[in-house]
Amino acid sequence: MAAREDRDKPMRILVTGGAGFIGSNLIRYFLGQSEGDSVVNLDLLTYAGNLANLRDVENSARYAFLHGDIADEEVVERAFAGGVDAVVNCAAQTHVDRSIGDPGAFARTNVLGTLVLLEASRRHGVQSFVQVSTDEVYGSLGPVGAFTEESPLQPSSPYSASKAGGDLLALSYHATHGLPVTVTRCSNNYGPFQFPEKIIPLFVTNALQDLPLPLYGDGLNVRDWIHVEDHCGALDAVLRRGRPGAVYNVGAACERTNREVTRLILGELGRPESLVRLVTDRPGHDRRYAIDARKLRQELGWAPRRAFEEGLRETIHWYRDHRDWWESIKSGAYLGYYEAMYGDRLRSSEGA
Repeated sequence: MAAREDRDKPMRILVTGGAGFIGSNLIRYFLGQSEGDSVVNLDLLTYAGNLANLRDVENSARYAFLHGDIADEEVVERAFAGGVDAVVNCAAQTHVDRSIGDPGAFARTNVLGTLVLLEASRRHGVQSFVQVSTDEVYGSLGPVGAFTEESPLQPSSPYSASKAGGDLLALSYHATHGLPVTVTRCSNNYGPFQFPEKIIPLFVTNALQDLPLPLYGDGLNVRDWIHVEDHCGALDAVLRRGRPGAVYNVGAACERTNREVTRLILGELGRPESLVRLVTDRPGHDRRYAIDARKLRQELGWAPRRAFEEGLRETIHWYRDHRDWWESIKSGAYLGYYEAMYGDRLRSSEGA
């Protein structure tokens, strides 16, 4: 199967998981970049999927939504019915903590769902398939160095193991069937519309409510941060110009400890550090991630645009100004999840 000959022509792009954090930002990016491209959003609308993330584009003639599961072959076939030029697979169960409690859901979506999409893409002859993955498939780094595309896969959680499985399936479809697959492995994203289970939106929204900030372990775990819009730009570059069969790391070379990020959030909001609670660490918590994105920069000319402090400040202000968005989320089932994850930890903790 040949790769796309002219990737500047308008495309009909299937974005899976398009109602989630990265997916919704990516759909908005695609529709804003090209007046010719159209997008089909296939999303199951699980707890982190929210059509409110796409209110500003939902009436566009170039956007369509289909409710369904990527692991359901009949639903996926309907998504391809009108013709699909390219697939960007953002659909995933993504939260490490949840994967420890319910690994089967992660295997279903991240492995079986990816397989169903690959089979449909093979049958329908798609011209580009981007498997959106994570730096967590590489495991934990020591105090120096950075992950390259040649780093061994050493996942530490059911989440990262399921993503590694999906990556390998995708690459196998290029090797076996010639499907024009590319895999991207990105560092930690932040930005608007992120579900408040991840550290930045969780801590921002908790601080806005004067609630404790449950910081795992000693707070010195290191993450490499990138703004979601920069990630979207990288995915667009890979979709249109990526080399079939290649893996591209995506990162902004922005390492911060979780404690540093926490202090920046509190400082911007004018909240006291007494809100921080050091709580029992989660099992298998990777100590450090860092991404070497030179391949993506050199081959495709991509570079991040947002400095972390600027992007974090804008993100904090977005959550401050969109309380209705996250207050509606932090209710009902979310409160049960929060109590299960942090209740005992917070009750047994001391102030940091």
